[in-house]
Amino acid sequence: MSAPELFDYDLIRARQNRARLDGQSDDVLLPRVSEEMAERLAGVLRDFDNALDLGTPEPGLSGPLSALPRVNNIRRADRDLLNRDYVLPFAEGSLDLVASALALHWVEDLPGLLLQIRRALKPDGLFTAAVPGGDTLIELREAFSEAEADTAGGVSPRVIPFAGVRDLGSLLQRAGFALPVVDSEKITVRYGDIFGLFRDLRALGATNPLLARSKTPLRRETLARLAEIYQERFSDPDGRLRVTVEIVWMSGWVPHESQQKPLRPGSARHRLADALGTVEIPSGVKPS
Repeated sequence: MSAPELFDYDLIRARQNRARLDGQSDDVLLPRVSEEMAERLAGVLRDFDNALDLGTPEPGLSGPLSALPRVNNIRRADRDLLNRDYVLPFAEGSLDLVASALALHWVEDLPGLLLQIRRALKPDGLFTAAVPGGDTLIELREAFSEAEADTAGGVSPRVIPFAGVRDLGSLLQRAGFALPVVDSEKITVRYGDIFGLFRDLRALGATNPLLARSKTPLRRETLARLAEIYQERFSDPDGRLRVTVEIVWMSGWVPHESQQKPLRPGSARHRLADALGTVEIPSGVKPS
């Protein structure tokens, strides 16, 4: 069974191209994420002679990664290619590193893409990515739902779904990556009003691209109710509004014989009870 279609990719491409031409984005998130990705890779004691930046918005990861002495020959796959039918144009086992920042949330068939990434990587090759997590724009999602219910008698999807930490970890394992690691951090961005958030989303080409979105213009009373709810629930004492962005970091290695393996069950040489200085109680026996 094929995955359900979620996104209008023609609309995504048009909005992102318009945002690129307007050049009005003041994106502080991408530089922060790119810098942290470079810091994380700097601690990996391995040479990556063929690296790919997969879909990262401009200016991409080439700058931060090229500053790392162990990362070389960085190529880039543009993010507007990450659509439903995207196929990585790389031979099997041709890459040492695939890195992506703030791009993979647009991919409908992420399990399929992860399988392609694993295939394109050499044994002991590394995949690492930063993606918006499940709590991203959670305040906007809640405020929009209630505002529409109050003023329009129904709710339409306004914010795209973002994957959670456990889901992304499971996808790495299903794709066959070894030593998967997934962690997250939450960043709070503040705005003077809801319209500042809307302007930034438009400037990033990140407004609602869902196929199931309402095709009618947003009603004035809905917008006014949205602003009211957001101000009531998600503002700081100084009146500025909070916006949550969750960044999920995920990484996995293509299996290789040199990698650390888990011990076989029953192979331990020391008892946990001895280490803790306590008495071991057999299963099914109640302590006295």
